[in-house]
Amino acid sequence: MIRMPGRSHSEPQPPPTQHELEILDRIRKHVQVLAGDIGERTVFRFSALEASAQYIEEEFQAYGHNVLCQEFEAGGKVVKNLEVVVPGTTVPDELVVVGAHYDSVYGSPGANDNGSGVAAVLEFARLLAGKPVARTIRLVTFVNEEPPFFRTRYMGSRVYARRSRKQGEKVTAMLSIETIGCYLNHGGSQKYPFPFSFFYPDTGNFVGFVGNFASRTLVHRCIASFRGQTPFPSEGIAAPGWITGLGWSDHWAFWQEGYPAVMITDTAPFRYAHYHSAEDTPDKVNYAATARVVAGLHRMVIDLASH
Repeated sequence: MIRMPGRSHSEPQPPPTQHELEILDRIRKHVQVLAGDIGERTVFRFSALEASAQYIEEEFQAYGHNVLCQEFEAGGKVVKNLEVVVPGTTVPDELVVVGAHYDSVYGSPGANDNGSGVAAVLEFARLLAGKPVARTIRLVTFVNEEPPFFRTRYMGSRVYARRSRKQGEKVTAMLSIETIGCYLNHGGSQKYPFPFSFFYPDTGNFVGFVGNFASRTLVHRCIASFRGQTPFPSEGIAAPGWITGLGWSDHWAFWQEGYPAVMITDTAPFRYAHYHSAEDTPDKVNYAATARVVAGLHRMVIDLASH
């Protein structure tokens, strides 16, 4: 459950690279547009949900991608998942799906949850544009992850994963980028569901890799790649999916279809004081740490699509 390959980075953080500084500026811009300019993004504030989808589509297109829309009806509105494809060169039928939900919970502007995750996916789209990879990478922004659609047939990732299974698609890895913008360096800043506080650090300065038992090989591959290339603290777990918090994002939908899937997260309510509140605003995101995480995740995605 808790033994992971490699070791979490524990040395002082090196200065940001030029590459990370570029990512930082872009992430800040994306989060500001989504959570600052647009704000709360739900079916119940549909014009804002549509504005965020339009922004994502335009950003994808600006990086040279064709955008695919999976439309369906929910809450009396036609909503959509947005997807771009980086085609594989040698095993194109093997898919690595990387996704983040672009809606926010009712009453929250959703800067960290999940503007930070969407910003990461948009950066992956920029960094992967025109790059050859063995397996096909699909970058998806999902609608309707938040209540009242969470874990229902109207959840965007549930609609997507069910279609993948119905079509017999070979999803070799799914990564859910969920709330990745909060990193704290003081003791007592990290909480856990029982009994994991006995095994993990109480300082919330790490990025977490979370999977169920069936996804443990993928958890190990992800964290080994990340730790091998990125000087940033990381922790991982592969445990029963019913444990509190382990299935709280779009990876859950892929578990339901038997696909290996991992959530990558700052642990959200177990660390982030502004979770699901009106205070989840762009100024709360730790952009320097998030940029380093995104840079490392980009390298990890390439690894997953190459080996």
